[in-house]
Amino acid sequence: MSEHWSARPEGGGRFAIWLIRTIGLKCGRGVARLCLLPITLYFYFRRPYERRVSYAFLERATGRRASAWQVMRHIHRFAGTILDRVFLLAERYARFDVRMHGLEELTSRMHPDRGILLLGAHVGSFEVLRVAADARPGIKVRVVLDTQKTPALTELLHALNPEIGRNVIDASRPGTEIVLALSESLAEGALATLLADRAREHEATIDAEFFGAPARFPTAPFLLGAILKVPIVLCLGMYRGGNRYDLYFEPLADELALPRREREAALREVVQRYASRLEHHVRQDPYNWFNWHDFWNPEGRGVEAAGAHAARGMGRDDVVVRGAG
Repeated sequence: MSEHWSARPEGGGRFAIWLIRTIGLKCGRGVARLCLLPITLYFYFRRPYERRVSYAFLERATGRRASAWQVMRHIHRFAGTILDRVFLLAERYARFDVRMHGLEELTSRMHPDRGILLLGAHVGSFEVLRVAADARPGIKVRVVLDTQKTPALTELLHALNPEIGRNVIDASRPGTEIVLALSESLAEGALATLLADRAREHEATIDAEFFGAPARFPTAPFLLGAILKVPIVLCLGMYRGGNRYDLYFEPLADELALPRREREAALREVVQRYASRLEHHVRQDPYNWFNWHDFWNPEGRGVEAAGAHAARGMGRDDVVVRGAG
């Protein structure tokens, strides 16, 4: 498998997402969660690449050989957060128990004319941020999202809540347009959010130590924070089972300075800080990790070897933002 992660197709599809959305909104979350069982089995047996990636990651995260049951639990956890996204986008927040950590750290940095850059990752659910925003009327949230990479989920977003859709900054647009849109939103005191753990092909990256090995992280999100002179805060919504999420806010830099002579060192330091805190939270609950590619080798080479025992287990049984979406 030699293709880059960004070339892989979106999981599911329009019909599958429409079906789970309809069942969820018509029959309720409990009934819809029953549908996650066959979905989990389907993805386990029909998506061998993602299955191998899950085996390899769980072994890396836990230090132990992963079982088929653990991989299916991993897939089921991911499917559950996609289902919850339906309710969060439909603003049915009362269904969830969201416990916030570091909210004071976030609000103390908010100003009417200077927003905050929130950096998330493909873990848990970034959508639970909407619960925090709902608790403080007047907070504007702008989401940087690549609508071309996930067309089915983008259509779902617009169908459930067109107002939220209008607050999306499309990461597939030219880089200068993205920077301008972010600058305007942050000047209005908005929370601008993007996912900072994935780099696209040909995008500038920096290696950071992550789960015991170097991994490539995009530099664009951090350069944006430095250029726009706004606080950079880590934001992670970790799913804990049932209806509970833990939403974490952790400052990474109040104003990131990148002196010309020390630019690379300063950039490397803040990227490593992000990677270290991300690892900390994922180690506490590895089933929240939703990067379904070989994160340490984004072109995909080596996944066959890293997750080779999966098959045996079955036998026994310019600044351009491209880190979002």
